[in-house]
Amino acid sequence: MTSMRLAEQSVWPIIIVCLVLLSFVVVGLISKARETSEYGFSGRYTGRIGGGAAIASNWMSAASFLGLAGVIYLYGYAALAYVIGWTGGYILLLVLLAGPLRRFGKYTAPDFVGERYASTTARRLSAYISIAIALIYSVAQFKGIGILFSWLLGISYNNGVMLGTGALMSYIVLSGMLGVSRTQQLQYTVLIVSFILPLMVLAYKLGYFWPLPQFGYGVALTELQRNYAIDLAAPFVHGSLFQWIALCFSLMVGTAGLPHVLSRFYTVPNIRDARWSVAWGLFFIALIYWSAPAYAVFGKLLEARQGILLPPAANRAMADIVVLKTAVLGGLPIWLIGILAAGAVSAAFFTVAGLLMTGAVSISYDIYYRLINPRASEGKRMAVAKAGTLGLALVVMVAALRHPGLIAETTAVAFALAGNTIFPAFLLGIWWGRANRQGAIAGMAAGSLITFSAPLFGSYLPLVATLFPLTSSAFCGAPLVILIMVAVSLATPPPPAEIREFLAREVHGNHN
Repeated sequence: MTSMRLAEQSVWPIIIVCLVLLSFVVVGLISKARETSEYGFSGRYTGRIGGGAAIASNWMSAASFLGLAGVIYLYGYAALAYVIGWTGGYILLLVLLAGPLRRFGKYTAPDFVGERYASTTARRLSAYISIAIALIYSVAQFKGIGILFSWLLGISYNNGVMLGTGALMSYIVLSGMLGVSRTQQLQYTVLIVSFILPLMVLAYKLGYFWPLPQFGYGVALTELQRNYAIDLAAPFVHGSLFQWIALCFSLMVGTAGLPHVLSRFYTVPNIRDARWSVAWGLFFIALIYWSAPAYAVFGKLLEARQGILLPPAANRAMADIVVLKTAVLGGLPIWLIGILAAGAVSAAFFTVAGLLMTGAVSISYDIYYRLINPRASEGKRMAVAKAGTLGLALVVMVAALRHPGLIAETTAVAFALAGNTIFPAFLLGIWWGRANRQGAIAGMAAGSLITFSAPLFGSYLPLVATLFPLTSSAFCGAPLVILIMVAVSLATPPPPAEIREFLAREVHGNHN
């Protein structure tokens, strides 16, 4: 509990976090959104490296900054499925989707589904799924926000959630997505410095190879095993090989199906830049992901050296804040801990901004404008988007107040839903011209049911809970959905000829 009392001993972490957030708000106010197109994902193109930094900053959520180290701290080797799954998903994006998506040129994930399958029903279903993904993903981020504000201000978790929600909504309403896009390169710089600099100092204080602590913490693993009988590298202690593979696969296809990630490819000018943006984004993301295991190992080691033996329930409760806890136990300077906290707040804060606006765009553009009121003015669509953002934030806040599970595990549910629904619809929609609207609708409906089949049917159908666990259902679910889409498509009339011709000519042609 030492880390939770730190905020009572010094105001420096609060000051540093406020200064960092203020810098983002100032930049956001300068580029305040005034059009609906700006309140989505049509921000200005900033080059391949800039695009990669934008992807990475959009990706570096509380799950990456806090949750990843937390699950490794708890589960050791088993949690590497998160590292491999989340990074491997970008390989799928690079190989299968990034270029063709840019060539197809639609605005949002529901817009792609609606146009590719020539169906308002498919568009509507995709929009609902996109909103559900944003909500689930955001609940995990709001938990991170609640923990961080609670730690910074010395208040209760629930008060931290509500205060963080107010601060977050103030920024979103003022700046809109264009402001978020323009701050993303600055944001990534803050994230990488705030995460790696304290880790280097920590490795130095512990006597390990500090210039590259991502490679130097192996000695700490050995010390844990030899001196304290704690073996974080032992495989399949927490779960079977099937569970590990299922989680890894689900996170990979889920990454390739997340609407707010896919939308990044609509803002690049050509296919080469789309692919290079993914490649740079993967590199920037890897810098963080290589560092998270070191925080988890150092945290375990510091606990063992100081004789801190927490029961399993207390370990689980503290897992999501183990990064800050490790910094405190390691005796880092208070200003450096403040920098680390600023990175954590930024990661949660701005990921939620993007997620909520993904849901808001689905409400204002894909549902309201495209399906309800095609004559709506830009001002009206902007108002609907902002109201949608506020409504979604309130729903997520209420859910976060109920103390959801671990940040990474809650986030994995959103990935499973994306992997069971959006990914198959995009994969077949791009690479198989025979896929039609009946197949897409049947597949997305089946994928939604499969994702939540374990809590719905698992108690009286144990095989369902085994094959389709809540966080890992896409391993068996995504192939099943693809089979359903193929079977239904073949049993029903083909899509319009112009759609198939467009795919052959524009999407798979030799264009840059």
